[in-house]
Amino acid sequence: MKDKIYSYKESSQKRFSQWRYKAAALVFYDIFSVALSFFIALWVLYDCKFHIIPEKYLESYIKFIGVYVIFSILIFWRFRLYNCIWKSAGFSEVLKIVAATAITFLFHVVFITLIFDPMPVAYYFLGIAIQFAATLFVRFSSRLWAYFKNYVRYFGRRFSSGSKNILLIGAGDAGQLILSDIHKSPEIKDTVKCIIDDDPNKWGRFLEGVPIVGGRDKIVKCVEKYRIDKIFLVIPSVSYEEKRKILEICKSVKCELKELPGIYQLYSGEITVAKMKDVPVEDLLGRNPVKVDMKQIFEYLSEKAILVTGAGGSIGSELCLQIAAHNPKLLVLLDFYENNLYDIQFKLKSKFPSLKFETVIGSVRDSRKLAEVFGHYRPEIVFHAAAHKHVPLMEDSPCEAIKNNALGTYKTAYAAALYGCKRFVLISTDKAVNPTNIMGASKRLCEMIIQSFDKKIKDKKTSEIPALFTHSFEDESEKSSIIPNTATTEFVAVRFGNVLGSNGSVIPLFKKQIEMGGPVTVTHPDIVRYFMTIPEAVSLVLQAATYAHGGEIFVLDMGEPVKIDTLARNLISLSGYRPDVDIKVVYTGLRPGEKLYEEKLMAEEGLQKTPNELIHIGKPIPFDCDEFLKELEKLMQAAYDNREDIRERVAKVVTTYRFKGSKNVERGDCSEGLDEISITSGNIKDYVSREGKTEYKGA
Repeated sequence: MKDKIYSYKESSQKRFSQWRYKAAALVFYDIFSVALSFFIALWVLYDCKFHIIPEKYLESYIKFIGVYVIFSILIFWRFRLYNCIWKSAGFSEVLKIVAATAITFLFHVVFITLIFDPMPVAYYFLGIAIQFAATLFVRFSSRLWAYFKNYVRYFGRRFSSGSKNILLIGAGDAGQLILSDIHKSPEIKDTVKCIIDDDPNKWGRFLEGVPIVGGRDKIVKCVEKYRIDKIFLVIPSVSYEEKRKILEICKSVKCELKELPGIYQLYSGEITVAKMKDVPVEDLLGRNPVKVDMKQIFEYLSEKAILVTGAGGSIGSELCLQIAAHNPKLLVLLDFYENNLYDIQFKLKSKFPSLKFETVIGSVRDSRKLAEVFGHYRPEIVFHAAAHKHVPLMEDSPCEAIKNNALGTYKTAYAAALYGCKRFVLISTDKAVNPTNIMGASKRLCEMIIQSFDKKIKDKKTSEIPALFTHSFEDESEKSSIIPNTATTEFVAVRFGNVLGSNGSVIPLFKKQIEMGGPVTVTHPDIVRYFMTIPEAVSLVLQAATYAHGGEIFVLDMGEPVKIDTLARNLISLSGYRPDVDIKVVYTGLRPGEKLYEEKLMAEEGLQKTPNELIHIGKPIPFDCDEFLKELEKLMQAAYDNREDIRERVAKVVTTYRFKGSKNVERGDCSEGLDEISITSGNIKDYVSREGKTEYKGA
């Protein structure tokens, strides 16, 4: 350790000595340059002939120059012209040189005139001009040399076979910084061929030697003319609508497309090529960003103890980040997977250093662990995001889907009611609507569970809610724990579709396949899904939670459905490749339990409006809660026995569950005499409820 300290000290002393040597060299340079500047001025003034210089002028110069040199060095030192880092010097350093030169000039004029003979007027101005040029040149020579090398390198790239051509969109401050970074970075081999900007005042002009050729209407033409390989969108302040229009044009030219993440980088000085990122495919979904009432959410979450289950997952981690921004009293993170929990713990510590939060490793299937967590932290609000969500994997392990999703939800909800939690929010999915896979059926069971809990609490019959424990009891007090009839927990569910970029979603898979050179696999050319970004979905979940009164199933309007095939081809284009030419698109067929489309609500569920037009409330489907709870207990036993007929057993409880070989596939086979309508497309606003019946007004 001591050796390292001494080594560091020696290195620091060496660097310090180098700086002193450079400063000393500059002093000697200035002594000679200042002295010679006015001699050269006198010499040039008399036609560069030394012998015709008048003796009185030469004598005045010789007697005064020593004093002038000493004065100039002192002034230069006072203006810190010997301890600047000239490699990164800028306009302020130039101003210092100008000020120092002006002072020395006045000194020279006044004192040589008063003490000695007046000199020719041209002598003063020519001498000070030479002195200024010499002083400025030596200090900026390193920057001039670097600029010269960059210029040579830039023109060298234009004729290099490995160089790719870049089209820059945006000739503002960000565009200039990116262009400068490209020119001066030796590791960047690409060349900016032209710049696009919608400001007509910039057309026909040049930015660092690169032509500004016109507005966005010239993008396609310029791509062909300059053989563009990459497009950099560097307009961080552009509106979302304008950005989307530009991206639509760029998408059609099959170039690799990158952009700056945000305008904050312009203010923080972080505009570099390294900060450029791929344009997210969600920018091409064709809708405006979701807006929520942040004030209402803040008032709802502020100063409350909040528990998030599945806190390390895609939705759970974003829930934690957004909740942390709303000043909770305590945030408890529960997850079974330690790596994900560690990641979100690190993010929260970095972004919210003053946040009070706890991380807990545990499973929602462990009722004793849940009792410990709820008993110790006493959360007032629970966001239940823990679930197995991968459809094909759950088809292979149906009992695990029931254990983790349905029974995990039951045990978490039971603990919430038992320990006086005020609100329980279940994160559900559109796959729970008319499910064709066990994952969707298990999530429908989750919705039925929270509806049953809500009904029993409102009817003051919480003693009828069975404690579905799966472990042996160490004492009778644990076994007899029942929810008191005074419980007031409000249970709600929020249902939405796929989220872009989540674990297991198609976007990360497509990106990996493109990086490997293809093929990109799509299950079916006509398969469609509703999409939303993770932050958008979570913000709507938080907003929906503020509207809850208990028993609701909130349905998020996710816009128009998107074809997965179109999404894959857009992503290939955004990566700079041509679909089916550079990267093949291969159709692999629907996977077990997979639909061509997802539905956001069942035919039996009418819709009610909320203050947010993107959040609706589905009318609960009536079912016998007592019978459901009895059947759920049987399902639990079957799941833990790993029964092979678990799907058939689930179908008896979730009557809308249809799977290959089930009797529920045929239309009309639903409980309570209610018909089932398969909704294949359309916006959620196309559904209206009239006298308890739901009609579809779409095409």
